Amino acid sequence: MRCLTLEQPSLISAALTGNRRNRVNDLTPAVRSQNSENTSTDNLLEEQPLPTLLDFAILAIATDNFREINKIGAGGFGPVYKGKLEDGQLVAVKRLSSHSGQGIEEFKNEILLISKLQHRNLVRVLAYCVHGQEKLLVYEYMANGSLDTLLFDSKKSYQLPWTKRFNMIQGIARGILYLHRDSCLRVIHRDLKASNVLLDDEMNPKISDFGLARTFQVTQELVNTNRIAGTFSYMSPEYAMGGLFSEKSDVYSFGVLLLEIVSGKKNNGFYDHENHLNLLSYAWKLQTESKELDLMDKSILDSDSSATVLRCIHIGLLYVQDHAVDRPSMPSVVLMLSSETDLPLPKQPTFIFQRWLNSDTQSQISKTQSVNDITVSVAEGR
Repeated sequence: MRCLTLEQPSLISAALTGNRRNRVNDLTPAVRSQNSENTSTDNLLEEQPLPTLLDFAILAIATDNFREINKIGAGGFGPVYKGKLEDGQLVAVKRLSSHSGQGIEEFKNEILLISKLQHRNLVRVLAYCVHGQEKLLVYEYMANGSLDTLLFDSKKSYQLPWTKRFNMIQGIARGILYLHRDSCLRVIHRDLKASNVLLDDEMNPKISDFGLARTFQVTQELVNTNRIAGTFSYMSPEYAMGGLFSEKSDVYSFGVLLLEIVSGKKNNGFYDHENHLNLLSYAWKLQTESKELDLMDKSILDSDSSATVLRCIHIGLLYVQDHAVDRPSMPSVVLMLSSETDLPLPKQPTFIFQRWLNSDTQSQISKTQSVNDITVSVAEGR
């Protein structure tokens, strides 16, 4: 078996020798056990080789024993470190926390899925490591980190002018379209959010973190799960409250993300304190008052881009409609973003779930952390 193709020979490809026999034995069981939702992940191993298995010592040296100064992020499943291999190749190393909520199944799921997916708007997993209780993933290094660290920081958001933001919106949409329709698998990501979009040295977006992703069979349209997993403020109502997920669940999450990119604001904040509106309901209110441009991040306000911004806000409201059947599919989404076709009117939302999220749930989950940043798993009886 071979590893993912790299641009040039490196330690990662060299480490392949001697590790091949461990890969399938280490990873096979989880594929069977996680498939209660009748997804098609069972056959992944038979179709595609896995990324390279690296020794823990190599990653410890690369990250200087995971020194705090090399930490470049902290996702829901554990910290991410910048590493430098002996040959000079820069990598990002995700060290999964033992109490993160991502168990061995999610870890194996991410390895198996990402090894089959290659697209310019998806982050590549180059290698992985299992060492005792340690589980690590090695990604291509993204020089500008995750989108949330720039987008939601008033001192940094100016680095994202509208042209770059619109490029990000289009790139993320193309990445999701690839997952849903154009790859060898039909993949539902289930955790699309700003912190799971990484930016390369030219600010091109790449979707990451496939630990919660699930594959659909060709004829599948909808899955009902007992395990609600993801990030509350990006969840579609039917998934958060009923355990139903589909392509339209990702469309909803993308709609939330699109409105965040336009505004530079997190969805779970309050932006009309008199009416306690979150970002989605605030965007709807502004549209009904013909004040949509008030939503745009003031640090990038530019009259030349107002028409595109207005269109994006309109499109975003189509994506976050309450009922999945009303949301566009990803092929339609990409077409809407790349053309000037007429847009249907979004239906007036209730956003009941979002108001509940911003009040009761936040106090139940954490007194100190933002719901926007929490990845959760909830088992619900049927």
